[in-house]
Parts: sequence; structure tokens; C-alpha cells
Amino acid sequence: MPRKFLVVVDDSPEFGTALRYAARRARSTGGRVALLRVIPAAASDAHWSGVREEIERQTRVEAEASLNKWAGDAAERSGSVPVLLIERGEPQDAIRKVVGEDPEIKILVLAAGGGGRGPGPLVSAVVKQGAAFTGRKMPVTIVPGDLTETDIEDLA
Repeated sequence: MPRKFLVVVDDSPEFGTALRYAARRARSTGGRVALLRVIPAAASDAHWSGVREEIERQTRVEAEASLNKWAGDAAERSGSVPVLLIERGEPQDAIRKVVGEDPEIKILVLAAGGGGRGPGPLVSAVVKQGAAFTGRKMPVTIVPGDLTETDIEDLA
């Protein structure tokens, strides 16, 4: 079974660096990339259930479009079709869930913010919580968000 490199798909500028790094590592080690898009938890107000259902549907459609957009890039760079995952809730809970359900996920790849923006909330949580962040013992690779293609080729 090939190992999977989990990347959380978000709208941050550094996401692309995490994806490129994970895809390159997957290619060089015979692994696969798993892309996780986390969407907000649904509101529980029953009064607006019709509106809530439409918002949930639209959010899911947008998440699928985002994953499909990045899947081609991941496949081209890694040499294999990525696993596409959508979870609802908080990012950290979603990471724990997918890591707990798929023992082939061996490495979480995150990119730290560049340009003085700070590390980002997931990187900060990893540093603060350590192994408890993913719910099981597994490496977390944190790459600088401003790595160039040449840097990634050299490192991965």
C-alpha cells in the first residue's frame, strides 16, 4: 500500500507550496497525495432549514470544484491520481477524522505563511499540541510557504 501525503486545501497563498512539495515527495517515494477540503459546519437553526440546506449544497459544490481544480495539478506532479476528501467542521477535527480512518495517510504536509504573516492556524496548532494534533503518531512536515520550484525539487 502506498503511503499518502495529506494536504489541507484552503485559500491561503502558501497552500500551493504544500501541494507542490507533497506531490513531489509522493512522486519520489511512490506515494499518493490526499487532498482534504474542510467546509464549515452547518448551522443548527431549524427555522431556516431550507436556506441552510441550500447553503450546505452550494458549499459542497464549491468544495468539489476546488478539489477538482487542484487534483489535476497534484496528479501531474505526483504521477498518480490524488485521493479527494471533503469533511464538514473544524480543520483540526477533520484532519483527525481522516487520519483516523485511513492508515495509509502517513504524513501531513503544511506550509507556513511567508512574508511575516505568521505560521498560520494549523501550523500553530501542530507546534502547540504536538502528536495530539493528528490523533496518532505521524510526522508532520512544515515547509516554508515561499519555497520556489527549484527549492522543492532540491528538498523533495
